Amino acid sequence: LLAAGLALAAWAGARAETPQAPTAAAVAAPAPATLALHNRRIVELRATLLSDTPAERAAMARAAIDAALAAGGPGMVGRSNLGDAVRLEIDGRPVFFLVEGDLTEPRAAALLDTAGLKAQARLAQAVQEAREMGQPRLLAIGAAWAVAATAVALLLLRGLLGLRRRIQAALAARLERWQASHPGHSIVGTYAPHGHAALQGGTTVLIWALLLLLADLWATFVLRQFAYTRPWGERATEWLLELGQQFALGIAGAVPGLLTVLLILLIARGVTRLGGLLLDRVERGELRLGSMDADTAAPTRRIGQWLVWLFALALAYPYLPGASSESFKGVTVLAGLMLSLGASGVVGQAMAGLSLMYSRALRPGEYVRVGEVEGTVMRVGMLATKIHTGIGEEVSLPNAVVIGHAVRNFSRLAPEGGFALNTSVTIGYATPWRQVHAMLLEASRRTPGLVADPAPFVVQTALSDFYVEYRLCAYADRSAPRRRAEAINALLGHVQDVFNENGVQIMSPHYIADPAQPQVVPPGDWRPDGPGPLTPPQRPAR
Repeated sequence: LLAAGLALAAWAGARAETPQAPTAAAVAAPAPATLALHNRRIVELRATLLSDTPAERAAMARAAIDAALAAGGPGMVGRSNLGDAVRLEIDGRPVFFLVEGDLTEPRAAALLDTAGLKAQARLAQAVQEAREMGQPRLLAIGAAWAVAATAVALLLLRGLLGLRRRIQAALAARLERWQASHPGHSIVGTYAPHGHAALQGGTTVLIWALLLLLADLWATFVLRQFAYTRPWGERATEWLLELGQQFALGIAGAVPGLLTVLLILLIARGVTRLGGLLLDRVERGELRLGSMDADTAAPTRRIGQWLVWLFALALAYPYLPGASSESFKGVTVLAGLMLSLGASGVVGQAMAGLSLMYSRALRPGEYVRVGEVEGTVMRVGMLATKIHTGIGEEVSLPNAVVIGHAVRNFSRLAPEGGFALNTSVTIGYATPWRQVHAMLLEASRRTPGLVADPAPFVVQTALSDFYVEYRLCAYADRSAPRRRAEAINALLGHVQDVFNENGVQIMSPHYIADPAQPQVVPPGDWRPDGPGPLTPPQRPAR
């Protein structure tokens, strides 16, 4: 088997190295050549005649034409039918031949005769223009006509620009009078700026179209005044008409695709509106879909809308005009690459925002503390969370920052619509702790908007070296000030008032040596029943 395989491989390699005879299809046809004289196209040669390629035939024909013109004859162009060929002559001198192979549809004698007539007419015109180029009088006349046409074109250009300004001013004045005749919040007043912009844009487009037509007429007239540039002038208007025709045909050809795109977008809009209406009911609490609630309805609606529109764009893309062109594909690939490289941070922020929404860590209206920022949550977006601090600031925190910090929520455990309030004071050991508790609770009772259930309470959070740390915790209801900063301000003000009334200093004592007498509370002052402005709360019986 190994020997057979090696033999087969050697035979295949030898066959592959053997040169094959070229087929008829592999023989390249000669490229056509254009015979022209001073920018005037005469004929296009395609056939090989007597071993002369089209390019060689065009070169010999051009040499024969130059020789005939240099002879100084009258320049009479003639044509002779030779059966399967047509001979073109100048003053009896043959310059080139046309055969059936030069036609786009060969083997048609009538077509060959017609092609000969057309070539004779173009050759006669080219000969006449060649003789005209050597006459200074005709060149001077052409230059004079060109200068006159340029002056007229400049005057018309100035007139069109002035006409544009006058038309826009007249339309603006008429629109202002019409708006003044419809006072109030009418539809005329609402859409008047848009109408003014539309009129200005329409006037500008019309004037530019007239300027383009003027430039085409000027260029056509000036170029036709000189023999060398006359072919360009003849093709200028034709080029403009062909361009307009191609533009119109392109628009007409794009209409079916645009209608398909419009239908796809209308269906996508209907689907998003239907889903939005359904999720709006979930967000208002009127409907519940599985585990989805009011907090997750808004992000679900956004994600659904994005998915629907992306899917609609993917469906509509092939029907867009020029979507199959290589330039359009290159631009879309470049845009996708730039988007993928530059949107990594945006995608991270969006994913963090979705995590916040679906984890229900934050809700609009709640009072929270994120890092060093404390305030009311106003909006939890896809990219950032906006917080009002209550002192005239709006802080926009990127969602990735919110995810990376501990979130302290002062509203989640409070009565509905309220929030938690707490403050701490440090008082020396010489002041009875029961008296401090009673004073802090009295300050909370004086603060408006604090609820009695759950009741405020005081806890001792630390027994430090020089003082005791007390923390007052309370809850505010809907009647409390809207901003938590104002409620804290009111509570702290009442704390100061109560402590001043009872002669207790709000301070943290420090010392460098022990006093002569121990700084302790005498036993009789632990529970002052009579003396003192306040009766501390009694210890509950065990």
